[in-house]
Amino acid sequence: MLISKAIAEQIRAGTVTTQYRRWEAPRVKVGGTQLTPAGLVRFTRVARVNDVGKLTDRAARAAGMRNADALRKALTPRPGRDPGERGSRGGEHVYRINLQWAGEDPRLALREELPDDEECAEIARKTAVLDRRLGEGWTRETLEWIEVNPQVVSKRLAQLRGVELAPMKTDIRKLKGLGLTISHDVGYELSPRGAKFLEWLRAARPASR
Repeated sequence: MLISKAIAEQIRAGTVTTQYRRWEAPRVKVGGTQLTPAGLVRFTRVARVNDVGKLTDRAARAAGMRNADALRKALTPRPGRDPGERGSRGGEHVYRINLQWAGEDPRLALREELPDDEECAEIARKTAVLDRRLGEGWTRETLEWIEVNPQVVSKRLAQLRGVELAPMKTDIRKLKGLGLTISHDVGYELSPRGAKFLEWLRAARPASR
């Protein structure tokens, strides 16, 4: 379920408490959580809306919309679009999702934790999956590039590696999920955890000459 940064910030502030989506079936579960740009969000209720025409201005404002007309317009299926297609305006049914802010992004604390040798070995096992898919040494090379190019536009790295930008950023987000990198509006930098892991990698696997 896509939640924009602006809406996520309003959920955190408590001014947005619901969202609406047009789906074939619910894609979130009560009690489930989702990581957003403003931290964790928890889903507290999911209910089908049988009559979109009865949505009120108050309900719209609780979803971060200007008024009921704006909300209904956002939920109107796009012409020529398969009703079952993924997306907030695809699908036959409209659902109201009640939600609340559930806490800070757990990666914020993780990236400050310095791993010991055992933890570094575990991180290496996890990143080995990326290395097998993207090429031997991908993790180390990417971390080293970020180390010497902090907050440099990621397009530069994509050009250097000869890969498409969007998939590359998705892969780097996996390193962020392990607490190794910090994302900025422009580029990345190593977290303290990432710097420690890179130091361990260099000691465990010296670069060949």
